[in-house]
Amino acid sequence: MRVEIDQASGFCNGVVTAIRKAEQELDSSNRLYCLGDIVHNSDEVERLCSRGLVTITHDDLHSLHGVKVLLRAHGEPPSTYATAKANDIDIIDATCPVVLHLQKRIRESYDRRSPGQQIVIYGKRGHAEVNGLVGQTDGEAVVVEDVAGLDRLDFNRDIILYSQTTKSVHGFHEMIREIERRKSPDTRFEYVDTICRQVANRVPQLRAFAAEHEVILFVSGRKSSNGRFLYGECHDVNPMTYLISNPDEIQPDWISEVESIGICGATSTPRWLMEQVRDRINQLQPNG
Repeated sequence: MRVEIDQASGFCNGVVTAIRKAEQELDSSNRLYCLGDIVHNSDEVERLCSRGLVTITHDDLHSLHGVKVLLRAHGEPPSTYATAKANDIDIIDATCPVVLHLQKRIRESYDRRSPGQQIVIYGKRGHAEVNGLVGQTDGEAVVVEDVAGLDRLDFNRDIILYSQTTKSVHGFHEMIREIERRKSPDTRFEYVDTICRQVANRVPQLRAFAAEHEVILFVSGRKSSNGRFLYGECHDVNPMTYLISNPDEIQPDWISEVESIGICGATSTPRWLMEQVRDRINQLQPNG
């Protein structure tokens, strides 16, 4: 049996930086707070928690004073920084540079917006990154998850469209076409492609990888939006694709009597976890 780990899978640069910053701080202290899960993978979160990382909520942040808090790659709205300043909290900012750039562009659009202009964000409502983006507009941006969500817009008013960095390029172009079709001829429509290509480019790579193997084990945390999306892409190419969060979820009958198994994952999936899946497959073989 051939078992291959996709070399392009695993943490994106933003997640790598966030984890490195957390580990550097934990090397010199035994306690660091993180606002939300540092990455949407419970196994990696548990590993860092064993070293002293404490995951907190926004409600928790209001009650903390004089501590260090890591902001993960997803980014935060201005209100989070204001709370930290008021509570004498030392921020370790691990916001992804791609997200920071997007936040800045949205804030600039909001500050110079024309009367009645709608700032629209193509993204998942309630997602941490999207919450940070909406915060740049003092809560006024309209979040649309799909084409059906465009019904919330006033097509007689100007529109500027942005995207959550991890959304699909195809979906973003669908949004553009539909807005152009429905908008009034007298209104101005602008769009800014803010999708991270490090994530977007994984789609053709993963689809090619999925086609090369009989069975695909896609490793991802259940909370990962990126994981669900990329799993869907793999499954579209190869129906024998199974979503697992750790090696214990592998069913022996999935991999029996097959000659080729591919292992891949989301931008929030650590390499060490994919390697554990590989090792588990080898253990489950009759001669393992």
